[in-house]
Amino acid sequence: MEENMEEGQTQKGCFECCIKCLGGIPYASLIATILLYAGVALFCGCGHEALSGTVNILQTYFEMTRAAGDVIDVFTMIDIFKYVIYGVAAAFFVYGILLMVEGFFTTGAIKDLYGDFKITTCGRCVSAWFIMLTYIFMLAWLGVTAFTSLPVYMYFNLWTICRNATVVDGANLCLDLRQYGIVTIGEEKKVCTSSESFFKMCDSNELNMTFHLFIVALAGAGAAVIAMVHYLMVLSANWAYVKDACRMQKYEDIKSKEEQELHDIHSTRSKERLNAYT
Repeated sequence: MEENMEEGQTQKGCFECCIKCLGGIPYASLIATILLYAGVALFCGCGHEALSGTVNILQTYFEMTRAAGDVIDVFTMIDIFKYVIYGVAAAFFVYGILLMVEGFFTTGAIKDLYGDFKITTCGRCVSAWFIMLTYIFMLAWLGVTAFTSLPVYMYFNLWTICRNATVVDGANLCLDLRQYGIVTIGEEKKVCTSSESFFKMCDSNELNMTFHLFIVALAGAGAAVIAMVHYLMVLSANWAYVKDACRMQKYEDIKSKEEQELHDIHSTRSKERLNAYT
C-alpha cells in the first residue's frame, strides 16, 4: 500500500514537473525562431545554388569568361555574394539561439517573480538591446528581399522571351546583359531568338531550375522579414511585461518593508508597555 502511494506521488511529481517545464517554454519565440531558421535556410541554400546556376548560364550561353587579374566582374561579385550567404547563415543561427535564450529567461523571470529568479536592471538593458538589434536586422532583411527580387525580375524577363519566341513565329527578341548592368557598355553580351544557343538555353532545365531557386530564395527572405517582425512583437511584449513586473516587485518590496517597520514599532511599544507595567 505504501509503495503504491509512493509511486503515485512520484508520478504526480513528474507530471507537475513536466507541466512546469512546458509552461516555461516561450512558444512565441519558438515559433519565430523556427520561421527564422526556415527562411534563412531557404534563402541561403537556394540563393547559393541559384548563383552557381547563374554562373553556368553566363559561361555557357552568353559566352562570358572570368576577367584576368584583380578586375571586379560579375563572377567576382557572385563569389562575394556566396561568402555573404555563408556569413548570414552562421550569424542568424547564433542570433536565433540568443533570442530563444532571452525568451526563456524573460518568461522565467515573469513567472517566478517572487522566487529565486529576479529581474535585474541588466536583464532589462539586454531586452532593450535585442529590440533595437532586431529592428535593425528587420530593415536589413527588407533590403535583402528587395535586392533578391532583382534576379527574379531578370529571369522572369528571360523566361518571358523564351515563351514568346515559341508562340510568335518569326519574332526576333533579344536579351542584352548591358541593360541590367551585368557587363559594361562597351561589351555586347546578348542572346537573340535567332541564335542556336538561345533555344538550347530555353530548352535546358538549368534555366528553369535557377529561376525557381531565386523565387524560393525570395520567399525565404520574406519569411525572415516576417520572423523579425514576430520577434519585435515578442520582445516588445516581454519588455512591457518585465517593466510591469519590476514595478510590482518594487511595490512588494516597499510594502514588505513598511509592514516590517510597523511590526517593529508595534513590538517596541508592546515592550515599553510591559516594562511600564512591571
